[in-house]
Amino acid sequence: MHPPAARRILLASLVGTAVEFYDFYIYATAASLVFGELFFPKGAAGTQQLAAFATLAVAFFARPIGSVVFGHFGDRIGRKSTLVASLLTMGLSTTLVAVLPTYASAGWAAPVALCLLRFGQGFGLGGEWGGAALLAVENAPPGWRARYGMAPQLGAPVGFIAANGLFLLLGLWLTPDQFRDWGWRIPFAISALLVLLGLWIRLKLVETAEFAASLAEAPPPAVPIAEVLRRHAGVTIAGTIGAVACFATYYIATAFVLGYGTKTLGYPMQALLGVQLGAILFMALGIYLSAWLADRWFDERRVLAAGCVGVALTGFVMAPLMGSGSLGELFAFLAVLLFMMGFVYGPLGAWLPGLFPARVRYSGASIAFNVAGVIGGGLTPLIAQGLAMKGGLALVGLYLSGAALLSLVALVLVRGRSAPPVADLLV
Repeated sequence: MHPPAARRILLASLVGTAVEFYDFYIYATAASLVFGELFFPKGAAGTQQLAAFATLAVAFFARPIGSVVFGHFGDRIGRKSTLVASLLTMGLSTTLVAVLPTYASAGWAAPVALCLLRFGQGFGLGGEWGGAALLAVENAPPGWRARYGMAPQLGAPVGFIAANGLFLLLGLWLTPDQFRDWGWRIPFAISALLVLLGLWIRLKLVETAEFAASLAEAPPPAVPIAEVLRRHAGVTIAGTIGAVACFATYYIATAFVLGYGTKTLGYPMQALLGVQLGAILFMALGIYLSAWLADRWFDERRVLAAGCVGVALTGFVMAPLMGSGSLGELFAFLAVLLFMMGFVYGPLGAWLPGLFPARVRYSGASIAFNVAGVIGGGLTPLIAQGLAMKGGLALVGLYLSGAALLSLVALVLVRGRSAPPVADLLV
């Protein structure tokens, strides 16, 4: 049995990241469904969708900046206060999307404002994941690192279910015109209530024992990012590349599949949202199973590597299953892919923080995770849409497999919880 304080910490890690991923994914869903036609001028077929997916990338480029800023304060003043600030930043940015004017009423000011708020979302999330993972892992008893570290990871499917479920209900309750005109704004407005819930839970937390011990041993670094780059560059590179697969997998399985499935393959929005909603449960199962295996039988690195192999193989069946015209076969593809996603994502909550000492752990883990987001997730829906328009779904599947193999190479080079020098990674 775990003491009440530990359960409160795990709940805070889970709820906080669930709110963050809810915010992040309602944007991705709206971008897949309506942002192209609402916030951009008409153009050639597919260009509005490309523009909407391009705004997704804005947040990914903001995330490393947020990881540096929030990581700086997380390593200097503590995890709790920094996590509260990151949640507020993202929550405010998300809520304001609900009141944005469209291109028809404000011209180019509309997409500019949309991109600014998207930047705020990414900036806030840049400090969220690292702090939530540290909060869980730094409080883990022996033998429970991966299972404690999965608490923030489970926030992703929980946030996805909340976001996708709400959009599914709106699609059932509203006509297509009502949804396009004002219905899509409701999930963004609801975000304000969820942020308040997350804040209420996090304000009750105390600092982690490992952070307190690191302060007792030595003063915090004046510039944590400088110490990360000076002393832990090899680890940071290895951790970054090792995390690429999870982002590429997630945003192909969610944002790209939803946009391409509704606009090109002609699946009804409600049906495709329902398929994704069911398939995401396999991701939660994969997260739990991978963390259990990492604690009991293997280690985080080996489980992550096995997940990369699974994702790479699944990429080869994307075209025949997704392009078959059958919702059942599409569900089978997404269920397998998101189950594998659990294996390349679940152990990250323990593996990445374990690569860094406590004094720079917030900065190091956050930077690696969020730069991986730029590489693996930021441009993935945009690239996947372009590849599909040029050569069909087979090219998208090869892209997915390539991202998984890239992460596998990095994981093979890493031994235990240390990484080789930068020079060794570049040969």
